[in-house]
Amino acid sequence: MAALLASPSGAARADPLPPAPDAPCAADVDGALTWPVGAKAPLGCADGRWEPVTDPYPISAKWASYGPSMTLHGQGRPNPNLLSGVWTATPLSPESACSATQSAVIPGSPTVGPPRVDRAAAGQPLSFDVVPVLFTIEMSGDCLWQRAD
Repeated sequence: MAALLASPSGAARADPLPPAPDAPCAADVDGALTWPVGAKAPLGCADGRWEPVTDPYPISAKWASYGPSMTLHGQGRPNPNLLSGVWTATPLSPESACSATQSAVIPGSPTVGPPRVDRAAAGQPLSFDVVPVLFTIEMSGDCLWQRAD
């Protein structure tokens, strides 16, 4: 059940339910994957419902994050969840702020360098480059993340 909250403008808004198998998903995230905190596998939005993803190595150019950080793997390790390139995060609500924290492998070494943080103001889109040797990325906020073709 969604909770009604008062937004800064004073209008009530529904707080979205966290994604769960067979729970509804919005049309604007159709075709996206999400990886709920603590889940062993991601979910995919198809035909208005979140469905378990059965691919053991899921990869997508469209992800949806909800609240807490969603950690994905890049091309700096085997079986990446996303590819490098230009990505844009679009807030799913005016109150949401999208943030990405990337950790990349230092070329020629087995170590990971310091994190790089890209963050947008609430309600604003975020465009950034996902580095080619990405080890992990933490995506946070209620946001739709899409790779540019």
